[in-house]
Amino acid sequence: MTIKLHGAPMSTCTANVLTCLHEKGIDFEFVPVNLLDGEQKQPSFIAKNPFGLVPALEDGDFTIFESRAITSYLAEKFKDSGCDLNRHGNIKESAMVKVWMEVESQQYNPAISPIFSQYFIVPRRGGTPDQAIIDENSGKLGKLLDMYEQRLSGNKYLAGDFFSLADLHHLGRTFYFMKTPCARLINERPHVKAWWEDISSRPAFKKVAPGMTLGGK
Repeated sequence: MTIKLHGAPMSTCTANVLTCLHEKGIDFEFVPVNLLDGEQKQPSFIAKNPFGLVPALEDGDFTIFESRAITSYLAEKFKDSGCDLNRHGNIKESAMVKVWMEVESQQYNPAISPIFSQYFIVPRRGGTPDQAIIDENSGKLGKLLDMYEQRLSGNKYLAGDFFSLADLHHLGRTFYFMKTPCARLINERPHVKAWWEDISSRPAFKKVAPGMTLGGK
């Protein structure tokens, strides 16, 4: 049966899963979810993700949600197709992928998400970005990116000299982040900038980026 991905192209988490599907060369059906109409909160979608958030993936009679869990599932099931995003066969490299996926989830995402929200979500809801929130989290992100700069000075990618899920999960929110004045936090760090330019120019993500139109930018 065809894999079905339920989501919204503008969604950062949906974009990450779409990129994974393209990296692996997996045939799939994309089922759009209209976020503006609240379709993700309707019973038909809640049955797929009880939290009412995109994306959700169906693989036959198996349904899974949470973008990092989805990409890990796809990378494992289709480990012999496309890019080896989990580094199968090398336990140390695989462990480093998991380490930097945790860093993205527990350190990077909490710092960048409030900035993303202030520039893209708050205005969409009729509000005005809170500069204090932006400044506070820019400070946190800057300190973290100093660690990234050091790491990337000796490795092409976060987990090593190979592209992996650890890098892929930075794509969605960083894509929007780079359209804000805070983009300087990445641009002023040469190794982080080179890394971002590399991962955002991969053919798989370039297929996804045109649909990321949140904020009309």
